[in-house]
Amino acid sequence: MTLTKTDLINSISNHLSIPQIRSAVLVESLLDIIKDTLESGEDVLISGFGKFCVRDKNERRGRNPATGEDKIIRKRRVVTFMCSERLREKVNKG
Repeated sequence: MTLTKTDLINSISNHLSIPQIRSAVLVESLLDIIKDTLESGEDVLISGFGKFCVRDKNERRGRNPATGEDKIIRKRRVVTFMCSERLREKVNKG
């Protein structure tokens, strides 16, 4: 099962007994803060959950698997996630 933004909004609304519109604002605000921070090149650390890291990837040679054509993949920034030890233990517990 995938946890969607709507599921998150409903869950927060039920858990905190607040209107869904208010929980939607909370979720959107949190996601905007995370996006803006990552866009500026900073990492986002959520204690007990994990760390979103911005990594630079250099330009490199690649190949189109469908045509076999060589191609240069431009340099870019990617976001990676490293889960906390606590989260890893919870996931592996069950």
